[in-house]
Amino acid sequence: MIGGFMAKDETVHYDGPAGGWGSAKGIARIFAKERNSPAVLDTLRRQNKPGGFMCVSCAWTKPADHNPLEFCENGAKATLWELTPRRTTLDFFAKHTVTELQGWKDHDLEHEGRLTHPMRYDRPSDRYVPCSWEEAFTGIGRELKALDPKSVIFYASGRASLETSYLYALFARLYGNNNLPDSSNMCHETTSVGLKKVIGASVGTSVFQDFSTCDAIFFFGQNTGSNSPRFLHPLQQAVKRGCKIVTFNPVREKGLESMINPQSPTEMLTGKETQISCQYHQVKTGGDIAAVMGMCKHIFARDDEAKQRGRSVIDRDFVAQHTDGLEAFEQKVRTTGWDEIERESGLTRADLEAAGQVYVDAERVIGIYGMGLTQQVGGFDSIAMLVNLLLLKGNIGRDGTGISPVRGHSNVQGQRTVGISEKPELVPLDKLAAMFGFEPPRDTGMNTVEACEGMLEGSVKAFVGLGGNFVRAIPEHGAMEEAWTKMRLTVQIATKLNRSHLINGEVAYLLPCLGRSEEDMQASGPQTVTMEDSLSCIHGSVGKHKPASEHLLSEIAIVAGIAKATLPPNPKVRWDDWQGNYAIVRDLIEETYPDKFHDFNKRMFTAGGFYRGNSARERIWKTESGKAEFTVPEALSAAGFEDRDGRYRLMTLRSNDQFNTTIYGYSDRLRGIEGTRDVLLINPKEMAKLGLTEGQMVSLQTDIDDGRERKVGGLKVLPFALPDGCVAGYYPELNPLIPLSLHEKRSKTPASKAVPVRILI
Repeated sequence: MIGGFMAKDETVHYDGPAGGWGSAKGIARIFAKERNSPAVLDTLRRQNKPGGFMCVSCAWTKPADHNPLEFCENGAKATLWELTPRRTTLDFFAKHTVTELQGWKDHDLEHEGRLTHPMRYDRPSDRYVPCSWEEAFTGIGRELKALDPKSVIFYASGRASLETSYLYALFARLYGNNNLPDSSNMCHETTSVGLKKVIGASVGTSVFQDFSTCDAIFFFGQNTGSNSPRFLHPLQQAVKRGCKIVTFNPVREKGLESMINPQSPTEMLTGKETQISCQYHQVKTGGDIAAVMGMCKHIFARDDEAKQRGRSVIDRDFVAQHTDGLEAFEQKVRTTGWDEIERESGLTRADLEAAGQVYVDAERVIGIYGMGLTQQVGGFDSIAMLVNLLLLKGNIGRDGTGISPVRGHSNVQGQRTVGISEKPELVPLDKLAAMFGFEPPRDTGMNTVEACEGMLEGSVKAFVGLGGNFVRAIPEHGAMEEAWTKMRLTVQIATKLNRSHLINGEVAYLLPCLGRSEEDMQASGPQTVTMEDSLSCIHGSVGKHKPASEHLLSEIAIVAGIAKATLPPNPKVRWDDWQGNYAIVRDLIEETYPDKFHDFNKRMFTAGGFYRGNSARERIWKTESGKAEFTVPEALSAAGFEDRDGRYRLMTLRSNDQFNTTIYGYSDRLRGIEGTRDVLLINPKEMAKLGLTEGQMVSLQTDIDDGRERKVGGLKVLPFALPDGCVAGYYPELNPLIPLSLHEKRSKTPASKAVPVRILI
C-alpha cells in the first residue's frame, strides 16, 4: 500500500528513481564543470574506506564491508568541489570590492574556487588585501586580548576533525568562555536535548548491523536520497530481505520511493527499480506528533484484542522494568479523538492504522528521523513521541532496533563528543582543569540563537568561525547582516569564499585552510585526522591530494597560531607539539574521555570505525527517573502556531544539487526542478483557491505580528505534491522569512520546517 499523495500528472516531479544513471550523470556534470584532473579519481577510490579519506559531506557511516566505490552522488560532488583546480587568488580580490561581491549568488562565490592566501579586510578600499600568517595571528590576538572573553563567539561548522574540535574548544575555555555554538544548534540540537531527556543518551542508539536484522523501519522528516544517499544501499538490502519501510514526510522524496543501485551492473542495464517504502504518508508539516498518536491508538486497540486471547502486543515486561510514565501516556492516547488526529496530521485514520499495523507485526523496529522533526517549535515532543512508539514494544536496546537520527555535516556529532558545547555540564571541566592547569569557565555559554540575539543587542563583539557559512545559514538575514557589521572582530577559517566572508566587522580576517582530502604535512610527517559518524563510530582519514596552495595551513595550525597570539604562556598547553603531531592530540582526547576513546591511536583505522558506545543501547537509562521515559505531548501539532485563513506552513528544503549552504548547481533533479532556486512549491488545489498559475511570480511574507516585516519576492509558482495548507521553498534563500524568535522551545533550534507565511500576489 502507498498512501496519501496527489496525482503526479498535475505537478512538477521526477519520473525516475533515485540513484541509477541520473546519479552517474550528476557526478559527471560536476566533474566536467570543475575541470577536475584524473588524479581526483584516486581520491574518490579511497573515499570512505578504511585507511582512506572520509567524505566531507554527510555523516552516514563508513561500513567495514564496503562497496568498490563507497561514495554517493553528493559525496562525489563535495570531493570534486573541494579539489577543483579553480583558485580565488589575490588578483580576484584586487579586481572586486566586497560590496560588489555581496551581489553575487552563493553558487558563483564558491565556484571561483579555493582560497589561496590569508587576507585582511581593508575598509577604506572595501577590498580584501593579502597579509602574512604572522600578521593575521598577531592582529587577531591583539583584538581578542582587548575584548571581554564573554563577548566573543567561537563557532564551529560540522566538518572540523575531532582533533581540531578538541583544541578549538580548549582554546575557547582557556580564553574564558563556553560560547561554542556549532551547526548542531541549527539542525539537531533538539536531538541532543530530547534524547538526553527521555533515554539518557544524546545520540541515536542504532548501529550499522541493526539495519540487516530489523523487520520494519519508520522514517520521519528525512530525505535520504539527497542528504545521505549511501544510506540507500542498506535500505535496499533490507527491503529485499523482507523489511517493511513506512515513511512520513510532507514531500514525496524519490530516495524513499524507489532506487536503482548505481553499483549494480544488472540494475543499471535492466533499469529494474527497488520500491523502498511500502507506505508513504504525506503528513502535514508539524503533524508528526498526531501521526504517531494515531499509530499508538491503533497499537493499544490491538493490544486490547490480544489480551482477550491471553497475549500482548505491548512488551509489558520491558515497560515494567525499563520505563516510567506509560499510564499517563496511555490515557492521553486513549482520550485523544480520531477527528483531532486526522485534522492535525492531515492523514486518514485508515492510513495511520495501516502504518500502526506494520509496527504491531514487526518484532524489531528502527525509527529514523531528520530535521523535519527537529526544526519545529514542538520538535522535542515530536522526537519524544517517536521514542514513545519504540518503547511500547521494547525497540530500544535490542539488536535490530533503536532510534536513529541521521546527521548532516560529516563530524557534527563528533564535535559535541569532544567538547564543542555551550553547556558546561556536558564537558569534563574538572579533568580539563587538572590536565592543563587552569580554571575553566563554569557558566553556560551562548548557542546559535543566543549569539544572534547578542549581536542584535550589541553585547557580542567578536566572532571566530571555524568553517561554515554562519551568516547565510541563520534566520533573520536582514537584521543579522546589519548587526554583524557592528562587531569589532570577525575571523573566518575557510576553504572557499562564501556570503559570510562578505559581511565583516570593523576588523576582519579570512584565513584559508587545507581541505580534508589534501595532504597535511607537519613536523612529525603526514597527519591523520578523525571524525564520528551518525552511528557513533570513529574513523581515521588521510588526505593525499596536493594542497591547493603552498600558503594554506591546516585547521589545527590556524587554531594554534591564534591561540598562541592570544593566551599567556602555560607549560601544560603545548600548541607547537600538538600542531606538529596530531597523535598527541588524540592522546589528550583519550585522557579526557577514556571510556569512549581508549586506545584511540591504535583503533582509529578499525574497519567500519570503532564504536564509542551508548548507554541507552545497553539499557542503562541516565535519566532523572533512571528509566526510559514515556512523555505526554503538549499539543498534537509541532508547528507552534494556529492555522488561519490565508496562512500557510512554509518548510525550507535542500536541493539535490546542494549540501547545506553549498550550492553545486541549479538542478534539483529528484524533484523535477531545473535552472532556478527562487521558487514557491504549492499544490494545485491551493493554487486554484488563490487563482495562481504555474510560472506566476509571487512574494512570501512572514505572518507574525512582532513589528518587523520579513518578505522574499521574485518566487516562481510551481505546482507540487504537498499537503493542503503547506508550501515549500529552498534554504537558505528563504531564511529571511524565519524569525529568530521562532525556534524549538527547549533546544532553540530554528524552526525552519514550519514558518507561518502569507502569499502576496
